[in-house]
Amino acid sequence: MQSNQINRNLKQVKMENSRNSPVKRDYDTADLEGIITGDESEALMVDIKNFRRPGEKTYTQRCRLFVGNLPIDIMEEDFKKLFRKYGEPSEVFINRDRGFGFIRFETRTLAEIAKAELDDTMVRNRPLRIRFATHGAALTVRNLSPVVSNELLEQAFSQFGPVERAIVVVDDRGKSTGKSYVEFAAKPAARKALERCADGAFLLTSSPRPVIVEPMEQFDDEDGLPEKLLQKNTQYHKEREQPPRFAQPGTFEFEYASRWKALDEIEKQQREQVDRNIREAKQKLEAEMEAARHEHQLMLMRQDLMRRQEELRRLEEMRNQELQKRKQMEMRHEEERRRREEEMMRQREQQDELRRQQEGYKSNYIDNMSSGIGYCHPGRKKK
Repeated sequence: MQSNQINRNLKQVKMENSRNSPVKRDYDTADLEGIITGDESEALMVDIKNFRRPGEKTYTQRCRLFVGNLPIDIMEEDFKKLFRKYGEPSEVFINRDRGFGFIRFETRTLAEIAKAELDDTMVRNRPLRIRFATHGAALTVRNLSPVVSNELLEQAFSQFGPVERAIVVVDDRGKSTGKSYVEFAAKPAARKALERCADGAFLLTSSPRPVIVEPMEQFDDEDGLPEKLLQKNTQYHKEREQPPRFAQPGTFEFEYASRWKALDEIEKQQREQVDRNIREAKQKLEAEMEAARHEHQLMLMRQDLMRRQEELRRLEEMRNQELQKRKQMEMRHEEERRRREEEMMRQREQQDELRRQQEGYKSNYIDNMSSGIGYCHPGRKKK
């Protein structure tokens, strides 16, 4: 509903401008303050400021207007007064020496309304020339996969800097043409994306299909070239001597017009042939890529199988080594047990031997005592 209201207002403004084009009011410095006066203008200003599409980003590069043919003595405050009813601008620049300026509005809709209303408005006997400013941070992105959407495109290029707008170009059936536009908020981000994508291969999907990034060629397809902007030089008057017409057969005009058409037909055929060659080359590359993908997957599977086999072999070796270590440890424990047993046996034998010796000494003593041989203490004399 809001978009329809905007379109109706724009059409009404254009109709009023066309009706009033023969006689345009010329604003001087005193009149600039009165542009926004009156109940009708105040009501319009309130409605205009509320124009915003759902999800529309504000103060983007698409909201900038180029204003040409400015009076050389215009001041910045006077310049702002011209556009005051369209909201508070975030950027105002004036080059008085060359007679042009730039202004950025909150939304694209406000910029469209301001352009429609003020283009060709007379300011101190000079008609304003208002166009949308070229976008200096916009790139063309080609060779897109059919599954790339606006959201994926914006997400991918956001790594280079803030993205104001990312649009995948589609045909009349809504099918992707493989071409898109990415508009950054600042030039450094666009330069970074351009350099990185030129030096490397930037992939947006699983397919090894890199995008081709180029500076966007700027065109003004909204206003075109009106008659009032043409230079009335010698070539203009020479070419305009005759009105639009069909060339009559058998005449000089018809002969050379036919040769021009034949040349255009040759160009068309060559372009079609080039398009066919490129299309066939792309299909061949895609087939080779798919075959190489399968081969690569098989190679990865073989490598994974070899890795698993090597892992199993290594685990088997580790298990064997562990068993060997365990066996050696058991053997050492067994040897230690036998050594301890032998040591205990030797100790028992020694104890037995010592016991036998003690028993022998005791037996000899008893025998000596019984035979009358007494034991004499070394400190006492024998009687």
